[in-house]
Amino acid sequence: MAEKKPGLIMVFTGDGKGKTTAAVGQAVRALGHGFKVYMIHFMKGRDYGEFLATAKMPNLTVVRAGRDCFVNRDKPDPIDVELARDGFKKAEEALLEGNYDMVVLDEINVAVDYGLITVDELLDLLKKKPAEVTVILTGRGAPQELVKAADMVSEILAIKHHYEEGADCCQGIEY
Repeated sequence: MAEKKPGLIMVFTGDGKGKTTAAVGQAVRALGHGFKVYMIHFMKGRDYGEFLATAKMPNLTVVRAGRDCFVNRDKPDPIDVELARDGFKKAEEALLEGNYDMVVLDEINVAVDYGLITVDELLDLLKKKPAEVTVILTGRGAPQELVKAADMVSEILAIKHHYEEGADCCQGIEY
């Protein structure tokens, strides 16, 4: 079994591309050392490359908590709220049951920004986190309260993106 160290709260945020990719890389690093990882993707239902690549990895549980469509920020569809709430409950169970060394809450910052989960609920969950479990939270617009509570925050900046030139969403690049 992996050597237990105190768990961290890590945040990947910003307008640039690569927040989920960074979290997946961190998870793969942990798996390489024998850690057990739970990864839940909020607001995502598509077969993203990371789902396909990690589906058969031992010690990794991957869960989706969203649909393959954009969520209306101003008026979320009730099903999007339900999926996020259900996903948050699953994330809480995974975090508190003690079977995982790392829990990744992908796009949780966006779910909070869209009002699907409240920042207070998220912070309360993090306060209950077992000391040895690392939690990774991704998504644009990390609330300042989360930034303050985190042990590590990386902001990924958008300097240039092929979308600006009219490029389409590319399999293997964006999903």
